[in-house]
Amino acid sequence: MNTDTKSDGVRAHVREVVLAAVRGLVLALAMLPVAVLCFTLTLVSVALIPLGLGIVTTPAVLGGVREFADTRRRLAAEWCGIPIRSSYRPLPEGANPWTRTVLMLGDPATWRDMRWLLADMTAGFVTALLPAVLLFYPFEGFAVAAGLWRVVSADGHPYWYGFVPVSDQPTALGAAATAAVLLFAAYHLAPRLLTAHFRLTRAVLGGDQGELVERVRVLTETRRDAVDTSAAELRRIERDLHDGAQARLVAMGMDLGTVEMLVERDPARAKQLLAQARRNSAEALEELRDLVRGIHPPVLAERGLGDAVRALALRLPLPTEVAVELPGRADAPVESAAYFAVSEVLTNAVKHSGADRIWADLHHTDGMLRITVTDDGKGGAAVGAGSGLAGVERRLGTFDGVLAVSSPAGGPTMVTMEIPCALS
Repeated sequence: MNTDTKSDGVRAHVREVVLAAVRGLVLALAMLPVAVLCFTLTLVSVALIPLGLGIVTTPAVLGGVREFADTRRRLAAEWCGIPIRSSYRPLPEGANPWTRTVLMLGDPATWRDMRWLLADMTAGFVTALLPAVLLFYPFEGFAVAAGLWRVVSADGHPYWYGFVPVSDQPTALGAAATAAVLLFAAYHLAPRLLTAHFRLTRAVLGGDQGELVERVRVLTETRRDAVDTSAAELRRIERDLHDGAQARLVAMGMDLGTVEMLVERDPARAKQLLAQARRNSAEALEELRDLVRGIHPPVLAERGLGDAVRALALRLPLPTEVAVELPGRADAPVESAAYFAVSEVLTNAVKHSGADRIWADLHHTDGMLRITVTDDGKGGAAVGAGSGLAGVERRLGTFDGVLAVSSPAGGPTMVTMEIPCALS
């Protein structure tokens, strides 16, 4: 059994070596002319800008360079699993050629593409071609050793195989030995050389700037989501105050005004209105407490996230088990975001899952606060526009948190939330 497994592993590696050699050969022979053409056309087009012609041609040429670079990015991800971000600045729709030319030449990614074209024509070409050379060149050495040397050196001049001059059978065997060494090197190095080619591509074409641009984009989106969420929360608070406690306080004031007029003429009616005013005040106070609890629950501030989720679970109509392993407390904003995220997920489970039971688990490992909410409902939950889970994802994104949902048809549903943070 072990022998069969080892044989399967060898065959799989041989296929990987051959595939790396073929892919490298395609990159070296097919991509090199394209890289040279792109680089030359770009230089010519930019040089023609002062004459006016380059204003028309440069956007098209640079667009072609970007498509070529994106093709290499896609191949890097598909062939070697090396992601390379594309960080070109967006161009306004309907922009005229002059605007497009100025914006594209002002984009740092354009000049990164030019540096990559130079590297791709030199070091990139070598690293792409080497896997094919190491794999296919040894077959010539074996052919020479098998007798081909008699034909190729028939004029009396030795036939050079690499650094071995072949003029008789012993030197032909030396060529075969050299070929065997190259084939051994291909077996161990061909996939690595192709990976090295794409790593070189990432180093030049991606660079730290691409990651920085992507990071800025993510931060911009999360900041916008945070502002939108805060505005929506303020509108909710205003609406709850206007429709709830404020209306009851206004009604209570009107009742007290009526009591002042009836206290001497109709004491019994005045007592009824006072009792009604007392009920309104109690209800208004309860609504204010609920509102405060919705903004920042006192138990969260006083006792932390674990006890706050336990208290939240006690108010649910479904049996809910809560497991907490938190050796400390996170920062208040993180705790608040995590609490309301759990609250939204639990509310969704109660309303939509059809579950009989819910489990919540909170723990902190490897600098990450992980929260899992599981129910035994019908499943089918998904993160999408308009869903409560989309709002949870935006809330967590403000803190670089992520949300994952596993909810096959028929259940169960598991919602996992992670927020990077430290506990004090």
